Amino acid sequence: MQALPHHYDVFASASAEGDVNTRADGKPEIAGAAPVQFGGPGDRWSPEELLMAAVADCLILTFRAVARNAGLDWRELEVRSSGTLDRVEGVTRFTKIHTEARLGLAPGQDATRAGKLLEKSESACLVTRSLLAETALSLDIYESGS
Repeated sequence: MQALPHHYDVFASASAEGDVNTRADGKPEIAGAAPVQFGGPGDRWSPEELLMAAVADCLILTFRAVARNAGLDWRELEVRSSGTLDRVEGVTRFTKIHTEARLGLAPGQDATRAGKLLEKSESACLVTRSLLAETALSLDIYESGS
């Protein structure tokens, strides 16, 4: 890991109507729009969905590092993050984020230990820690034969 602080640059552009085009150096462009709930078309990534994607991706990437350091042998991890957008004291913001993690372990691995490592990963995820929203984590841990 590089020394902190790290800096991340993203560029977005749009005209009065249509998509918001978001890009970062060396990455594919993302066409975005408002979600259906705000009158958008529903067929593009919205900022709200991208935030939930960042929460899910961050949990997986953090878990990879935590599990590697702990010597946990796992096969697959599926994560679903769901956010509740609400108005609090006149400000619209995410108030709750519920993350569901489904982890497939290699045969013979300790499911209780794996659950603790997932919980540690969620609390260490820099995206989740950067948000004001209340968070909750649900776990489904199983032995995977593949």
